[in-house]
Amino acid sequence: MNMEGEEKPLKIYFIPYLAPGHIIPLCDIATLFASRRQHVTIITTPSNAQILRKSIPLNQHLRLHTVPFPSQELGLPDGVESLSSATNTDKLVKIYQVTTLLQPPIQQFVEQNPPDCIVADFLFPWVDELANKLQIPRFAFNGFSLFAICAIESVKANSLYESSCYVIPDLPHSISMNATPPKVMSELLEALLETVFKSNGIIVNSFAELDGEDYIKHYEETTGHKAWHLGPASLIRRTLQEKSERGEQSVVNMHECLSWLDSKRVNSVLYICFGSVCHFEDKQLYEISCAVEASGHEFVWVVPEKKGKEDESEEEKEKWLPKGFEERMIAKKKGLIIKGWAPQVMILNHHAVGAFLTHCGWNSTVEAVSAGVPMITWPVHGEQFYNEKLITQVQGIGVEVGAAEWRMMGFGEREKIVSRESIEKAVRRLMDGGDEAEKIRQSALEFGDKAKMAVQEGGSSHMNLTVLIDELLQLRDRKFLE
Repeated sequence: MNMEGEEKPLKIYFIPYLAPGHIIPLCDIATLFASRRQHVTIITTPSNAQILRKSIPLNQHLRLHTVPFPSQELGLPDGVESLSSATNTDKLVKIYQVTTLLQPPIQQFVEQNPPDCIVADFLFPWVDELANKLQIPRFAFNGFSLFAICAIESVKANSLYESSCYVIPDLPHSISMNATPPKVMSELLEALLETVFKSNGIIVNSFAELDGEDYIKHYEETTGHKAWHLGPASLIRRTLQEKSERGEQSVVNMHECLSWLDSKRVNSVLYICFGSVCHFEDKQLYEISCAVEASGHEFVWVVPEKKGKEDESEEEKEKWLPKGFEERMIAKKKGLIIKGWAPQVMILNHHAVGAFLTHCGWNSTVEAVSAGVPMITWPVHGEQFYNEKLITQVQGIGVEVGAAEWRMMGFGEREKIVSRESIEKAVRRLMDGGDEAEKIRQSALEFGDKAKMAVQEGGSSHMNLTVLIDELLQLRDRKFLE
């Protein structure tokens, strides 16, 4: 205790992995700890630090520490420091290899300036050994839903790698799958989760009501590990400016996007976005554009695959858009195509948005839930096929497109194309109205309310953060007394 009777703040280091889907939520969670007057340092690389300086409130409680990103060692251009910069497998592998070279400088900084606690992405498993060496608590973060981790563990326990259609056993719900995870990916995730279970707990960017008490209980009973639901972290972005500046620089002007949405009726616009590391081939984009036009609904479509390709020839453009598509959409004010990064949280929170066609990445999912927007699910890779089932089968806040090709990565050639008929049918199920759509929309709105309540004083996530900080203070003080 100090003279004023106030507890000395905790010194906590956050080490996010270098991909937007990992950096954004973990840095938002770091901001939550700083808002409780704990001393937080985010350890990252120069170009990621530049993005963060614009989007998080740096102050006496929250600071950045940068370590060099050794791009030259693997022949990467300067400034390419995130997996979202990868446009092909070769570049992705190189960036992944460079991230493994970050261990020595991070380790050196942490050992020379030991904190009271480390919160690190599970893609840095070496932090486990570092925390043990310093005898400090370590918390893991992987940006997954707790439901997905329960499903991964159950698939592992029952060796469900061969069958394409199966029911995941031993879960609180009967979850039927129509795709099998790639074995290499499953083995990698399972190995990483083993290190997660050695930590003092896992931090989840969600709220208890979304994963459900059944799954929290199931997780803690089957793994013997503690889960801390502290989110949705995106809800700390309260103003329009904060919502639009979250993450990378948007390629669309916020006011231009807003005025387009302002001119639309409530729930009339379909928002389409597959995250920053999921890229489709032209023939799949063509099916999406045909389906959207045939559905007749207005839309905002984010197409990162076409970033920097604004000057495409007509011939190139017609490989992914029907002839005259853009002109027709602009003339009728039907659609807005964004080629690059978009202010997603701001768009999802606009009253005109009535549904979200999504890859079920956990950040996108929890942002849609927080905004009360129902989803059309199209999982691609990672743990997204599990998230889909939480959305559709457990919580009833979305409909499935019918994607059945589970990939190791978000881009590259695919064996299966999701047809325009399947896409249009799913869009119409939610956007055309009717009893089913109304029921799903109502459930989504209720979850939106629950999300907002969770982060307010007295809410489940707010109380979890209070308890976690208290426990860490007690741990530190006990160690000090020893």
